Amino acid sequence: MTHPTLMAVTEALRQRSQPTRTAFLRQTQQQADTGKARTTLSCGNMAHAVAASCQQDKQHMLDMTTANVAIISAYNDMLSAHAPYADYPEQIKAALQPLGHTAQVAGCVPAMCDGVTQGQPGMEMSLFSRDVIAQATAISLSHNVYDATLLLGVCDKIAPGQLMGALAYAHLPTLFVPSGPMASGTSNEEKVAVRQAYAAGNLGKEALLTMECQAYHSSGTCTFYGTANTNQLVLEAMGLILPGAAFVAPNSSLRQALTRYAATALASQCAGSANYRPLADVVTEKSVVNGVVALLASGGSTNHTIHLVAMARAAGIILTWEDMDALSHVVPLLARVYPNGPADINAFEAAGSVPTLMAHLHSLGLLHTDTVPAIGQFSDQLTTPRLVQGQLVWETATPSTDTAVIAQPGSHFSATSGLRMLSGNMGNAVIKVSAVDPAHRVVCAPARVFDCQHQVEQAYQRGELNQDVIVVVRFNGPAANGMPELHKLMPILGNVQKMGYQVALVTDGRLSGASGKVPAALHVCPEAMHGGALARVQDGDLITLDAKAGELTCHADLSQRPVAEPPQASHTWGRDWFAAARHQVSRADEGASYLFS
Repeated sequence: MTHPTLMAVTEALRQRSQPTRTAFLRQTQQQADTGKARTTLSCGNMAHAVAASCQQDKQHMLDMTTANVAIISAYNDMLSAHAPYADYPEQIKAALQPLGHTAQVAGCVPAMCDGVTQGQPGMEMSLFSRDVIAQATAISLSHNVYDATLLLGVCDKIAPGQLMGALAYAHLPTLFVPSGPMASGTSNEEKVAVRQAYAAGNLGKEALLTMECQAYHSSGTCTFYGTANTNQLVLEAMGLILPGAAFVAPNSSLRQALTRYAATALASQCAGSANYRPLADVVTEKSVVNGVVALLASGGSTNHTIHLVAMARAAGIILTWEDMDALSHVVPLLARVYPNGPADINAFEAAGSVPTLMAHLHSLGLLHTDTVPAIGQFSDQLTTPRLVQGQLVWETATPSTDTAVIAQPGSHFSATSGLRMLSGNMGNAVIKVSAVDPAHRVVCAPARVFDCQHQVEQAYQRGELNQDVIVVVRFNGPAANGMPELHKLMPILGNVQKMGYQVALVTDGRLSGASGKVPAALHVCPEAMHGGALARVQDGDLITLDAKAGELTCHADLSQRPVAEPPQASHTWGRDWFAAARHQVSRADEGASYLFS
């Protein structure tokens, strides 16, 4: 039986979204009504489209009864998660050719690494890169010679951007093809210990670099449960990745078999076939809710309180933080993967991965079962892929094989989820509590106000944070400087907490999916740049962050305070090219996008 809160949230979402969803479906139908895209092209158009193809592929593309699959790749050989994509196009083409179908790399999208840009000027372009990727995906598909879309993308802003762009061509069947995580390296406990020792000045840079290179050591996604791996889990829960395919290791036989199957299965579902399944039928109000539930149950990245809103909006669906918060009170925490626990994503895969998590949620009535995944039916999402004598098969998902990582049916790690919404006279914010000890979930302390994370670091080094303190970092919202992640703060504030002080972070900026044991009120709306309460807070103001009651309150009278002046914007390192985006971007709780009016 479906949980009543799930039903109520979905119905409210459906009613709220009716005008925009109807408009989206109307536009999608108009595109579908034009028929097979290649038939609308002139002879000159087609000649250009096939000019670079080999003779056999050229003949197949000129045969309007075959499928031509667009590949949108985020390949580059700097970003570990996307380096495996180098030979995917050839794998896909080789799988399709015996069936008479073709594939073309329709375009490549930028793929920046948040791990490289943390604390650097490039991080101010990170969030905006999602919308750039959405635009690049739409441009790549604009040649309009394709019958389906395969999206090769994994990491933080890349996969959400690709989906947003693909939804502009939602009449095409569409599927993500993951790359998989790198092998486990340095343990998460050691990473935290070394980073905190370095932040405290007790360890040299050479030792820190050695540890980091042991942790991030090969191709594949990072192994902690940050935004990249949350992308994969949520997309699989929404039916946009083959069942059980999210976290299969790169270059393994199973990974290659899944890639081949993804290509051939999608090509069989193009317009004109009995199995036609456009992207618009997959991304619905119910599949979005399933994605939210999976996010909450797994203790996923806070970034998805932004990305899921934007992804849904691209499909005409108006998802809100209130929807997520309502679900957070009934969805239990069923997974413990760092930073929510010591295990990494490879341990999650070994314990049963997404199908096991989905089966558990299904048993609790917390998933819509009448959704339509990109391939197969909902019941297929509760199965796990295996290679049996070289053949790809799916078997019914088993209960967790490691109950320290994925809870067994009848149990959980917390009765409520790992993400919450906070509200009060400082505005609305989100907080990830799954890694925060219950003793630290309520903090009442005087504020120290900063305009950037570098100022916090300097104050810490001067010993000014050795006290109960709520660190306020403002003018870091989308409109101010592009909403960079403030990951640099975590070792610092972790050390303050370790000294026995009560400490919390309140900011209109972001943290990565690695946000952990320090309570952090993130994405505060309205942001300081828009005159939000953060712009009126001063040093010494008493602030209460109460993750249990969902409150964020400043106990000073802010109504008579002047609004602080924002710091002078920096325009070096390419940041000047995003001035228009900063001016136009929506609030964090509206997806922090410049693409929607």
